[in-house]
Amino acid sequence: MKRNLYTADHEDFRRTVAAFLDKEVAPHFDEWEKNKIVDRSMWKAAAEAGVIGFSLPEEYGGSGIKDYRFEMVRGEEVAKRGFGSATSGWGVSDGIVPGYFESFANDEQRQRYLPGLAAGEKIAAIAMTEPGAGSDLQNIKTRAVRDGDEWVINGAKTFITNGQNCDWVVVVARSNPDVPASKGVSLFIVDCDTPGFERGRNLDKVGLAAQDTSEMSFSDVRVPHANLLGEEGKGFIHLMTNLPYERMGIATGGLAGARAALDWTSKYVFEREMFGGTLGDLQNTQFVLAELEARVDAFEAYVDRCALALNEDELTAIEASKAKLVGAELQLEVINRCLQLHGGYGYMLEYPIGRAFRDSRIQTIYGGTSEVMKYIIGKDIKKRYAAKK
Repeated sequence: MKRNLYTADHEDFRRTVAAFLDKEVAPHFDEWEKNKIVDRSMWKAAAEAGVIGFSLPEEYGGSGIKDYRFEMVRGEEVAKRGFGSATSGWGVSDGIVPGYFESFANDEQRQRYLPGLAAGEKIAAIAMTEPGAGSDLQNIKTRAVRDGDEWVINGAKTFITNGQNCDWVVVVARSNPDVPASKGVSLFIVDCDTPGFERGRNLDKVGLAAQDTSEMSFSDVRVPHANLLGEEGKGFIHLMTNLPYERMGIATGGLAGARAALDWTSKYVFEREMFGGTLGDLQNTQFVLAELEARVDAFEAYVDRCALALNEDELTAIEASKAKLVGAELQLEVINRCLQLHGGYGYMLEYPIGRAFRDSRIQTIYGGTSEVMKYIIGKDIKKRYAAKK
């Protein structure tokens, strides 16, 4: 079935992204994987090529393009090449964090921080997860105490994307411990050269090796009140506001990753000779590919609808949670079964399906686990049907 989601402008952008990845990422990818961090020069090159920063407002150096389909195109080209570990930090610094700034920052904050992101000269992170608080953000322990015109932050964070490369970080902290987290959490901008801020180790993950993921600690870190992002005590609400966008990023990544795995595998099985023909000639192989392709096609139709709804600011958190749940789980299943069709070669990291198997495992965990997605969707179902009694 012909996909009608993209226009000629999107396809022009696809060629730009492809050229950038082949020139600026492919020659260095193995080295970045080995070093477990991407060279900062990649970010600047991406900005100069127009591959990142395009969604930021023009007055801050971006192109003002508010069309989520361009991000989907970028993700599809990354997935085709298996370069997700080198570019996954874009989702935070070029997507989630600017989204918070555009929604809740004041003009001074935007002018101070967004131009650096648009130029690829600065990298941002967001510190939510703690050693004892992952999906349950209402249980965070990091504290921010008001002291005159400053806030004093103490606490620890972990699993922070861009944690080694970032220049500043948005920190989620309890600013009022005497009320529920939904009313007592605030967001603070912390520059990484602030006294008391320390980066921990670059964490050794199962996959996404080139993405720097870190621990962070805050010991009497003083930030001016001017670094409060949004309204005091409304940080939890601010975080919830951007959930549809954040979870769509994982959903569309799941779709792109599953589609790429099917493409690699389909090519492989019809080239792999065995039993007097090819692996693809066997009925089991064709049945597996047929089932997976049909399910990916069906999911694509839902994702495309969600993308258009997101562009119109009509996508709900529930709809995005459904997309995230199905996309992440489907990606894992597709890659797992496609690896099986590769046989022993699938277990080799020189094959993209092997790297995808390793890198995709996080999809059902970050951005809210699959179990949390089911809980959210289930509560909505209960609400709708219980109200009819």
